[in-house]
Amino acid sequence: MANLTCDTRLTRAADVLLKDHFCVRDGECVLMTTDNATDPVVVDALAAAAGRLGAKPVVVSMPRLPFQGSLADPHIPGPVVEAVKAGDVWLDLTFPYMAGSHAHDQAMKAGRARYILLGDVGAAGLARLYGGVDFDRLFEVQSAVDAYFRAAEGKTCRITSRLGTDLTYTIGKPATRKDRYARNPGSQTVPGSAIMYPVPESVTGVVVLEAVFHEHYCVPKEPVRLEVDGKIRSVTGGGADTRVMDRSLRRAGGGDYGYLIHFSYGFHPAAMATGSSFIEDIRVVGCNAIGLGLPWWVPGGGENHPDGVVTNQSMWIDGVPVVEDGKLLVPAEAAEAAAILEPLYA
Repeated sequence: MANLTCDTRLTRAADVLLKDHFCVRDGECVLMTTDNATDPVVVDALAAAAGRLGAKPVVVSMPRLPFQGSLADPHIPGPVVEAVKAGDVWLDLTFPYMAGSHAHDQAMKAGRARYILLGDVGAAGLARLYGGVDFDRLFEVQSAVDAYFRAAEGKTCRITSRLGTDLTYTIGKPATRKDRYARNPGSQTVPGSAIMYPVPESVTGVVVLEAVFHEHYCVPKEPVRLEVDGKIRSVTGGGADTRVMDRSLRRAGGGDYGYLIHFSYGFHPAAMATGSSFIEDIRVVGCNAIGLGLPWWVPGGGENHPDGVVTNQSMWIDGVPVVEDGKLLVPAEAAEAAAILEPLYA
């Protein structure tokens, strides 16, 4: 593994993100939306990387949003809405984030911005996620796992975990994708995890969440347990965080708990379980980010949902073992690539 200084790792990561992933060109505007919890070291590193490419970095800051998605609409100032429509590349460093908000929708309809949800990633996290791995090889795994999940539409998936998660569902239609080269307007998320959308009414079983993102991201003193039969039927455990999850679900679901609306498999070998960065934690090998609330096609749905994290998951699709205690088994080409995908530094 390479012995790189922290500054070198972060510089490498910023260059990979802007030059290698988002293909930033001379003269483009790289807009960063930030809040009062954003790591200023990340902002400086990204601005410097944009400058090296001849782009024009712009930083727009505001107080931290209380909610994500359209629930944040009343709290996003008008000038911010106008700014995000004018950037060529939009790096969203707010958390709760702006994806799914009216401002985000307007920027996507304007057809100019190439957006990425970086959220609560700090300097060390960005260095790991974008500078701590061979990016081409990471996308070999990304593309293969994404294709495998897309081809599994209509099949039955079962997920378990060491702490007691055990649920099944029918895999629904794919709705998002990650691009190796983000050259066209639209939304992207950080690579290193693959997402599946269930048929919401088909999900049954128990989910034991080891970390939660309700109104903020945290690791509860005890896990939050969800009983699911089509809809979420109960929320228990977790102490005070259960109460926060309860009101977050009801706020996002219009008074109801709603459904389980997405699952994922994390496979980024450089990602670390921080307990403080949701964006990084859900990409740790074997982790599952589970979306809760209303599906994106239902009024009030989309990004207005809480999330929970399950670690060391196991997964079967139509009875075929896909993941065993966090380790990817199939598809074969992805498992082989993942097996040799090591961090560039410790």
